[in-house]
Amino acid sequence: MTSLEAEPSSASRIFGVRIDLARRFTRNLADHGEERGLIGPLELPRLWTRHVLNSAVVAPLFSGRVGDVGSGAGLPGIALAIARPDVEWVLIEPMERRTAWLAEQVDELGLSNVEIVRSRGEEWSGAGTLDMVTARAVSALRTLLPWTAPLVRDGGELILLKGANAQNEIGAATKQLRAHRVTDARVEVVGSDLLDEPTRVVRARVRA
Repeated sequence: MTSLEAEPSSASRIFGVRIDLARRFTRNLADHGEERGLIGPLELPRLWTRHVLNSAVVAPLFSGRVGDVGSGAGLPGIALAIARPDVEWVLIEPMERRTAWLAEQVDELGLSNVEIVRSRGEEWSGAGTLDMVTARAVSALRTLLPWTAPLVRDGGELILLKGANAQNEIGAATKQLRAHRVTDARVEVVGSDLLDEPTRVVRARVRA
């Protein structure tokens, strides 16, 4: 049986005084994530580095009211809400069993800065109201843009967590970027000083 990855030393630097909440969330994922269909059976040995810290390290990029589309297990939404209690987070997730999990974590961890919405991103009634929108491991950029860009107010930002192929995804999404008035799309690398494998985001501005 695989065991949970030891907490990396960078975890306390990323979460600061809220590291205990991050530990509880990570332990909850380790204990219940597989049985509830939230994480795969091979993820425990890399749960901190590949998932929790990979999500939380981008926390300094956010401000205002932020949507997380396809929040799933709470990666990145719950991890970010722990790291940034000063930001208002809207976790948008269509699956009932996942919204139930998110609600349990918000309640147990006392996260007063989180709202949970059961909806698909493209069907949510709050289109055009968010300062920023994020997503992680949901879909390719060209597919993700129609689900995320319409949720952002004029002048707001998309900050989408991506893998090593991020730049190619931008190139493949030229049509969708133009259609949704998304400008200045670029790849930023975050956490090089904190993680062995830093997090890449596609960052862009949305114009109405």
